[in-house]
Amino acid sequence: MSLQEFEEYAAKAKTLPHTQTNEDLLILYGLYKQVTVGPVNTSRPGIFNMRDRAKWDAWKAVEGKSKEEAINDYITKVKQLLEAAEAAA
Repeated sequence: MSLQEFEEYAAKAKTLPHTQTNEDLLILYGLYKQVTVGPVNTSRPGIFNMRDRAKWDAWKAVEGKSKEEAINDYITKVKQLLEAAEAAA
C-alpha cells in the first residue's frame, strides 16, 4: 500500500464515529506516528501526564515496524473500524 493510500485513510479515520475505544484510537495514533515520524524521538512523559504517556506508549509499541508495515497495519485498522461503524449503523 502506498503513502497516498495512507493519507486517504488518515482522512477517513477523522470521520470515524466518536464511539471508538481508547485502545483503537491509541493503535491508530501509534501507527500514524510510526509512518509520519518514524521511531520514538522523545522521552516518555511523566506519570502525571497520563494522556500523553498513553500516546507515547502506543507509539513505542510499534517502534520496530517498517514504514510500509505501519502503513499496511494503519489502513487495515481503519478499514476494520469503518466496517464496524457501518455494521452498527
